Amino acid sequence: MSDPVFLGELADPLPGPGDRIELTGDEGHHAAVVRRIGVGDVVVIGDGHGRGVRGAVVAAGRRGITVEVTEHLTHPEPALRITAVQALAKGTRGELAVEVMTEAGVHRIVPWSAQRSMLRWTGDRAAKSLRRWRSTAREAAKQSRRLRVPAVTEAVDTAALVELLGTADRSFVLHEEAVDPLSATIPGGLTGDVLIIVGPEGGIAPDELAHLTGAGAVPVLLGDGVLRTSTAGVVAIAQLQALAGAARA
Repeated sequence: MSDPVFLGELADPLPGPGDRIELTGDEGHHAAVVRRIGVGDVVVIGDGHGRGVRGAVVAAGRRGITVEVTEHLTHPEPALRITAVQALAKGTRGELAVEVMTEAGVHRIVPWSAQRSMLRWTGDRAAKSLRRWRSTAREAAKQSRRLRVPAVTEAVDTAALVELLGTADRSFVLHEEAVDPLSATIPGGLTGDVLIIVGPEGGIAPDELAHLTGAGAVPVLLGDGVLRTSTAGVVAIAQLQALAGAARA
């Protein structure tokens, strides 16, 4: 079984072998009380930005755990950094999308208030929904043993999304009426900042699609069927990673 991962603040430089660090607060309480991590258990503590330490627990109590460091861990920033623009979705579909994309290795998630999104993030709902997405990303990163937690930004509208497209090396919009599959639009190696756009349950409005393609986003297909908004992103990420791996082979 893999060592459980918890997130906390780590000094720079990282504590060395034999040094002890404490994990307290909500995360420490969760480790000691909810997960019942005790003396002798081996855990990983990461900072969410690619650095971590592994070590054995030497003390545990209701306030948290103390770990004696045995090993440094690093996860360098990947050559392929995928930003997923995820349209707001009803129910828990948005959080499901965040969860599976995080597990798949997404670098950043941008909530998108599309024209046909069936809900809007406004007022208190916006703050609560954003907290849930960020918490989902954090927990999914821990569950999948990632040392990097993807950033989840504030929600954007279509105008802001068009501006965001200018920051990416390549941009793709997932659309059921596209002609070419994603694989056909990538002739060579795949590195740098890649952005994928996932529309809402009702699809991307024609004028939105025109704005996005006018700003450089390429419409692509992922397969023969139309995927749900909660699963399209993770399929696109998997295909991009496979294409990047094939290019490096």
